[in-house]
Amino acid sequence: MKKVALLFAGQGAQAVGMGRDLAENFPVAAELCAHADQILGRKLTDIMWNGPADALTNTSNCQPALYLHSLAALAVARHLFGDFPVDCAAGLSLGELTAHSAASTFDFAEGLKLVQKRGQFMDEACAATLGGMAALIGGLENDIRRLAADEDIDIANINAPGQIVISGELAKVEAAVGVAREYGVRRATMLNVAGAYHSRLMESAYDKFGEVLAEVQMQLPQFPVISNVTGEEVKTLPEMRRTLQDQITATVRWTDCIQRMLARGCELFIELGPGTVLASLLQRTRKEAKVFSVGNAESAHDCVTQMRMLME
Repeated sequence: MKKVALLFAGQGAQAVGMGRDLAENFPVAAELCAHADQILGRKLTDIMWNGPADALTNTSNCQPALYLHSLAALAVARHLFGDFPVDCAAGLSLGELTAHSAASTFDFAEGLKLVQKRGQFMDEACAATLGGMAALIGGLENDIRRLAADEDIDIANINAPGQIVISGELAKVEAAVGVAREYGVRRATMLNVAGAYHSRLMESAYDKFGEVLAEVQMQLPQFPVISNVTGEEVKTLPEMRRTLQDQITATVRWTDCIQRMLARGCELFIELGPGTVLASLLQRTRKEAKVFSVGNAESAHDCVTQMRMLME
């Protein structure tokens, strides 16, 4: 049987309407959505399904929405296929918490409340600072690290070979975009984000989230979860808490996460959540990788049909 790895979507993948047709077509997804609204004491699903886009993009809505949608997609895939074995999982930024929930490090409700608080703390940090982010295409990691050091900003994400995101004070990120070509970058684009995620400007969120993490009931995951911070499996509860906290201000080493999964022998990747961002990043790292994206009823059926053929 092929080794299966799960990939969980991060912020930026959200889209109005996300998860609606999963809930309309599968009771297992509808029940999870209703349960989420009940836990939060508000109609998160109304924002997910009807928008407006500005409200959904708000970090304190976006993060729990992505968590819910990704786990609903996983529940549907398991409903259609059966409870297939998972070798390991990883999630992009917020998606790492979703991966831990999927691995039963904490239960769905505990994870949802944790994600809600994470989003709230990051919103507060954005409001208290003037930050920005930019995507850099082309260029070597060491050259971009030199650019970040010269302009006094941080490396937020190493997403794939030739795709790195920088983060920090808005004026400094804009200055870095202006000189990026001098460091071998082919294209530098400012991102439409509320603040400087995965940078030192998230320090207040780092402190608050650490306090909340200390109180969360956790157990060792049922399958390995790869940390964004280390690019390796997290093996102890203290390490899980520390890396999930560190991730707020540290670089998301997504390329390392993918390389680790490939090194484990993973042959089939399932992206869970809206869009196909992680599938695209995976194929920039390993062009021939077999990956399916599950975000709606049609893609869930397609994924399961392909899985059955591949696992025969």
